[in-house]
Amino acid sequence: MTKAVDAVASSPAALSPSARPAVEAAASPWPTVGVVVPTRNRPELLRGSLAAIWDQDYPGWIDVIVVFDGEEPDPSLCREAPKRRIRVVANGRTPGLAGARNTGIEGLSTELVAFCDDDDLWSSGKLTSQARRLRAEPAAEMLTCGIVVSYDGRQSPRLAGRDLIHYQELLPSRLSMLHSSTFVLRRTALLDGIGLLDETIPGSQNEDWDLLLRASRRHPIRHVDEPLVRVLWGQSSYFSQQWQTRISSLLWMLRRHPDIAADSVGAARVYGQLAFGYAVLGERRRSLLWAVRSLRRRWTEPRGVLALAVAVRLLPAGAIVAALHRRGHGI
Repeated sequence: MTKAVDAVASSPAALSPSARPAVEAAASPWPTVGVVVPTRNRPELLRGSLAAIWDQDYPGWIDVIVVFDGEEPDPSLCREAPKRRIRVVANGRTPGLAGARNTGIEGLSTELVAFCDDDDLWSSGKLTSQARRLRAEPAAEMLTCGIVVSYDGRQSPRLAGRDLIHYQELLPSRLSMLHSSTFVLRRTALLDGIGLLDETIPGSQNEDWDLLLRASRRHPIRHVDEPLVRVLWGQSSYFSQQWQTRISSLLWMLRRHPDIAADSVGAARVYGQLAFGYAVLGERRRSLLWAVRSLRRRWTEPRGVLALAVAVRLLPAGAIVAALHRRGHGI
């Protein structure tokens, strides 16, 4: 059991963490929102993310839990104000992003749960826009929004071009604009239907895609197609160079979600990613094998072609990834 460092613990009149959301919910027509912010060794980026959450124009209660993964929580981050609170805890579950998020979810009692990575920034109207959509559609369980990808000083908006995301649309494409920092879910649906983040995924990679697939099987995901989150791509990511873990997580996804391999476009995309990963690792034979599989499923799949170029040393992998990131895309 994790122990929260509560900003109001020293006040005799302070309500318990579990009691505050219920009181706030009774006093406001807007749903209470809990925000889970996992972090590790990025204090300056974290403070920027927390400031953007704190400055939301949302008229309801926002309860933020910062989950420190692999380091001691920093109590100086704790704050309390009308309709706002920041608490800090240590990850009490499996080390990594999935365990940290689940730790935060378990520490909340709000109506809605939102995620924000410690290097991303919400626009001031992000929560209001999403909560308004959820209030208008009581059957909705999960909602996302568009993003702006920030890489090397360049800003690239990524929009989905739709306001509903169906399960079948997440098989051929991960739809990377549905970034985890855009997620808002009804807490009851997350705990009693969709399920928590799967902590068995290697390196907690693709855990957001897995969650999207599980949620969309139950109900279409509602989407606000506006760039309401700035996502920092590139070297700030813990996972940017962990190609072996990427490969393991993709193989995990193929086993867990066989519908991906059954979709020719989705299979070609994932096979091409595997081929690229093996090429980066210098495992030329495996790379060529997966590249051929990718191009057999869809001969126009660019990832298969790029993997071949890296495997035979025509192009450096780093230059390809950097070029894609500058355009707001990834492998």
